[in-house]
Amino acid sequence: MTERVIIAGGGHAGAAAAEAVRREGFTGPVVLVGAEPHLPYQRPPLSKKFLAGEQTLEGGLVKAPSFYTQQSIDVRTGTRVDAIDVEASCVRLSDGETLEYSKLLLCLGSEPRRLNVPGKSLRDVFYLRTADEVSAIRERCREGERLVIVGGGYIGLEVAATCRKRGLDVTVLEMADRVMNRVVAPQISSFYESEHAARGVKIHCNTGVSAIEGDDSVSAVVSADGRRFPADVVIIGVGVQPVMQIAAAAGIACENGIVVDEHCRTSAANVFAAGDCTFHPSPRYGRRVRLESVDNAFEQARSAAANAVGREVVHDKVPWFWSDQFDLKLLIVGLAQGFDSAIVRGDPATRAFSVSYFRNGELIALDAVNNPRDYMAARKLISERACLDPARVGDPAIALKDCV
Repeated sequence: MTERVIIAGGGHAGAAAAEAVRREGFTGPVVLVGAEPHLPYQRPPLSKKFLAGEQTLEGGLVKAPSFYTQQSIDVRTGTRVDAIDVEASCVRLSDGETLEYSKLLLCLGSEPRRLNVPGKSLRDVFYLRTADEVSAIRERCREGERLVIVGGGYIGLEVAATCRKRGLDVTVLEMADRVMNRVVAPQISSFYESEHAARGVKIHCNTGVSAIEGDDSVSAVVSADGRRFPADVVIIGVGVQPVMQIAAAAGIACENGIVVDEHCRTSAANVFAAGDCTFHPSPRYGRRVRLESVDNAFEQARSAAANAVGREVVHDKVPWFWSDQFDLKLLIVGLAQGFDSAIVRGDPATRAFSVSYFRNGELIALDAVNNPRDYMAARKLISERACLDPARVGDPAIALKDCV
């Protein structure tokens, strides 16, 4: 059998895996299979610059078209891997072709969670995941129209900020008691709620959705307590879930994602996985995690590619995330789950501050708003498992790196 690497998934992880396989010295055929009709592109701008019309799809490509030609990477756009036969070491593509592999990398990503309520299929109800979906939203969202966003996470708030700047009347409905509740401290949530309110975004927490009304197109969103929120356009952003169906159907172990070990290996021989779709061990945090992160997609894909072509690498990176809303940059490093104390550094009223999270005195995560200095220091301190002096951490005049 020909030594062939097949990469299933044309997103950040897929592009990074293809590049890394070549960088690691593999000279055999490399096939990158992506369901979308586009070359791999950056997803973060979709809810910001791309939605605002400030960036083209071509300007957001992960790699220029010439890269794939120069590296002899066979890119199959508009094509899916429909099935995996782990015994025969082959995949069946959506166009009917069957390809054998020596190594298979699953970079399947994630997909939006669907809102299952009456009216979910009305015209002008959108999800925001792909460039084509965002292009349709951008064409539909016009100044003065009423936009209701279901979900107050990163994506919902980024879309709210972008569309408010475009002159839409924006309402956000969040079923939890605060925005971004899964990922930031209450102080950060409160700060962002105030910043959005100051710019005219109406945020309603503790508000679930029971129905979307309209004849042909949407006219209102109805909350669980019976309130009606008039809408010309609805965007649903209630989180994502890992794409793992083809892996599970092939008998590959799946639980909250495709289960991999510290070398990004799945339970099937010669099959690796990386990115949003994986449930992987974190030596740093002592548990399995699934990360919805561009940084993790790139870094884990590089680790998976190295292991696939014979160089043993343990994947153990401190995760980080970011969100741009209005003129605010939120940078998050580490995972705060399980913290036993949190310290605010600086005054939120200055619009530049941070929140440090600790467990048994050790810094495990930090949220920084317009504060790259604390963020950069925290990346190093968290990787070193540093314990800090709480009294010094609480004084923003003392550099975080000097609080050890």
